[in-house]
Amino acid sequence: VQLQASGGGLVQAGNSLRLSCANSGRTFSNYFMGWFRQSPGKERTFVAAINWSDGSTIYADSVKGRFTISRDNAKNSVDLQMNNLKPEDTAVYYCAGKIGSWKIYSTEVSQAKIYNYWGQGTQVTVSS
Repeated sequence: VQLQASGGGLVQAGNSLRLSCANSGRTFSNYFMGWFRQSPGKERTFVAAINWSDGSTIYADSVKGRFTISRDNAKNSVDLQMNNLKPEDTAVYYCAGKIGSWKIYSTEVSQAKIYNYWGQGTQVTVSS
């Protein structure tokens, strides 16, 4: 698994961005991916996750209704559509992959420590 994140940039509040995370390696039947973000001086926090096999999703409360995570099996990638962006969404966004059962890890998918693989991060800056 090799992850490459892209799509960050500078936008005004209220606008949208779409992040993409491409996996250039193999995938697995039990595999899920997540997006996390980190602001300067703060811990890395969970944004959203998706189960590769059936598309089940989970979101942080702070982004529910604004962000959508999706997968593209053909492209072997996971996207994060971010709408109605707010200045507090400013952060470096990281995609991550975990080989394991979504069902078994259902209570832990929001924890960065369980993920095996990480992309390099992409900066998102939202101006007010």
